[in-house]
Amino acid sequence: MLYKTRGLVLNAINYNDKYVLVPVFTESFGRVTYMVSKAKGKSSKAPKSLFSPLAVLDLEVEHQASRDIQRVREARSELFLYGISTDLSKTSMAFFLSEFLSRILKDTNDSWQLFNFLYQSVQILEMTDESIANFHLVFMLKLSHFLGFYPNLEEYTEGSFFDMMNGEFVIRQPLHNHYLNRYDSKVLSMFARISYENMHHFAFSRQDRITIINRILEYYRLHLYDFPALKSLDVLHELF
Repeated sequence: MLYKTRGLVLNAINYNDKYVLVPVFTESFGRVTYMVSKAKGKSSKAPKSLFSPLAVLDLEVEHQASRDIQRVREARSELFLYGISTDLSKTSMAFFLSEFLSRILKDTNDSWQLFNFLYQSVQILEMTDESIANFHLVFMLKLSHFLGFYPNLEEYTEGSFFDMMNGEFVIRQPLHNHYLNRYDSKVLSMFARISYENMHHFAFSRQDRITIINRILEYYRLHLYDFPALKSLDVLHELF
């Protein structure tokens, strides 16, 4: 049966000489893997060139719950990503986020709220003329809200520790090893006020930014099963 849905491309994986497999987070079905032809030409209704990382597409798809891999009948761009495709910083950010989301979004349940957040985030990344040095930090924190383990950053008091197991600030040093020291906890507390709109106003040293992103990734690993290291992270460390 044919359905129409919007979808955000996560990545593309070579399958054979004729097809690639493309994991897409769709508005209607959640994460779905589609088989896309490598064939070129004007006659193609779903050209492979459309399926770049973070591309937002209008799709007409076959969908059968019994299948692990679905087919795309037709695709067109919902959002043209000129800035993301031509600006090195934005391109690198897009590759990092696509790898991150590919590791995080594993279920196939539908979630239009999560899709809308992803869609709006890509729009902001594409359109902003301000610094995007903190974009991935804001994105990762906001995404944790949809995944059910958003940290409580509002209750910070001077000298407290951030307990990553429980997602909150505490006065006494936790008995386990998964916590931030007092300095890093204070830096993290600043993210209670950060947003896409004001992220360019927050000035962090390169080392502070590296420390915070590594700690956020550690936080994800504590709350998600089987979350590996990300290959594209080193590129962001070099750029920002």
